[in-house]
Amino acid sequence: MNPVHGSEIAPTTQPAGGNGPAVPTLDDAAVASDVQLLATLGNDTRYGALRRVARADDDGLCVCGLEATLGVSRGAVSRALSRLFDSGLVDRRTGSRWRFVDRRTAGRWRYYTATDRAERLLAALEAVRGVE
Repeated sequence: MNPVHGSEIAPTTQPAGGNGPAVPTLDDAAVASDVQLLATLGNDTRYGALRRVARADDDGLCVCGLEATLGVSRGAVSRALSRLFDSGLVDRRTGSRWRFVDRRTAGRWRYYTATDRAERLLAALEAVRGVE
């Protein structure tokens, strides 16, 4: 089972010259998906946001909860979370954990939680670094 995609691993081929380990063959769509996923994580803000969201409680985190810890603007956090959502790494829901004085923003906060895909990806990265 492929730990990131959660699918069966494709048949393997030997590299040119027959040296080295067999490499799983991937179709163009799988390669494009992998490249897009890696590009999503190739940004400090997005990677940091994903790691923090993955370690949050079951209620998730909102943009305001990440702004100070990431040291970037609210807009930058919002864009990062939107990209993570588009890549299937976080889920989001709208809720109102707190009451707000400003009616324009009350109840419209989005809370983000890590998907199983994100958890598997972060675990794979930790395994590569040797973190148990």
